[in-house]
Amino acid sequence: MARTPVALLSPADRERLRGLRFMKGVALGALVLMAVVFVIAFALEDRAPWLSYVRAAAEGGMVGALADWFAVTALFRHPLGIPIPHTAIIPRRKDEIGRTLGDFVETEFLSGPIVRTKLESMDVAARLGAWLTVESHAARVVEEGSAMAAGILRALSDDEVQEVIAELAREHLLVPDWGPPAGAWLERVVSAGAHHGAVDLAVDSIAAWLHANRAAFEGLVSRRLPAWVPGIAHRLVDDTVYKEAVRFADAVRADPVHPARRALDGYLARLADNLQHDPATIGKLEDAKRIVFDSPRVRALAAQAWEAAKNGLLTALADPRSGLRLRAQDALAETGRRLQTDAALRGRVDTWIADAASFLVDRYRHDIASIITDTVERWDPAETTQKIELQVGRDLQYIRLNGTIVGALAGVVIYTVAHAIIG
Repeated sequence: MARTPVALLSPADRERLRGLRFMKGVALGALVLMAVVFVIAFALEDRAPWLSYVRAAAEGGMVGALADWFAVTALFRHPLGIPIPHTAIIPRRKDEIGRTLGDFVETEFLSGPIVRTKLESMDVAARLGAWLTVESHAARVVEEGSAMAAGILRALSDDEVQEVIAELAREHLLVPDWGPPAGAWLERVVSAGAHHGAVDLAVDSIAAWLHANRAAFEGLVSRRLPAWVPGIAHRLVDDTVYKEAVRFADAVRADPVHPARRALDGYLARLADNLQHDPATIGKLEDAKRIVFDSPRVRALAAQAWEAAKNGLLTALADPRSGLRLRAQDALAETGRRLQTDAALRGRVDTWIADAASFLVDRYRHDIASIITDTVERWDPAETTQKIELQVGRDLQYIRLNGTIVGALAGVVIYTVAHAIIG
């Protein structure tokens, strides 16, 4: 591939290109100046012997300028297009340079101790706490997190999520037997007497209903009596049944050790034992479970649960004033305040961050560094050369300029010493 056209370069690269061209012109101008001075001095030194020193300086300057031009050019391309060995170093050894750079970064920067030392010196938790206490910052975190969460929710396949929910329901609700766990739980409840509160509530509710619904007993029993029984007997029977029911409920409510309560305790204890050890009872419970939670119903329940949860979350995430986002924002702000005031919490957070960063760097250092190697390998040699030359080429032109000056000084010094010794 060819080099990137100037029109396609970024504004910063175009500015670097202008600087590079300017310095190339300066270095070339210095070489031309040395050549002009050399020609003039060489032509006139017979008339003015002192011009020999000028000629020596110009000669040395030209040699230095040409040598450094060759050295700088050889980094990026073949000088004058001639394929001289050990020239065009960067395009020819691009991949090797990328690997070397990747290895250097991996060895010298992506090290757990180096990362830990840097993070421990930064006091990350305190800075994070101060940043989160600013209301706009916490709101921004919630807003960005809400947008990300909403995007994930919309990207999820409803059918796949519903299938996952259904599979989880089958695995954790339908496949395991309910009898033994339910029996063990009921046994602990009965042993601890924890069910007495529920029994009291039920008895109180029944007694209250009986006192408030006397009319419900009219004809409850008497309508089953023969037709020849007098009407007054009908009322007497209904009244007697109602009073006995009220009396029984009041007695159970007032007596903690009423025979009915003890009978219920005994029934629950037997039920708990049967649920754990009686195959018939366990089978009945499993049959009832399968009837209630058969596969079509599980899928429908999963679909309804997912749709309700998804729509509710999307609505809450989209509304800046929703309870979910406001509570999340308050929680972040409170976390920030605690990070500022609680030194122990700051220490734990700093340790967690340092441990996590060190673990990730040590585990994935090679993968991270390989980004550099792989990126450089994908670059076109011409584009790579252009990128690097734009970054450092302007500074390298100073080498050419310095070579011209140093060469001129070296030339005049060498000529002076030789002239003084040889004459």
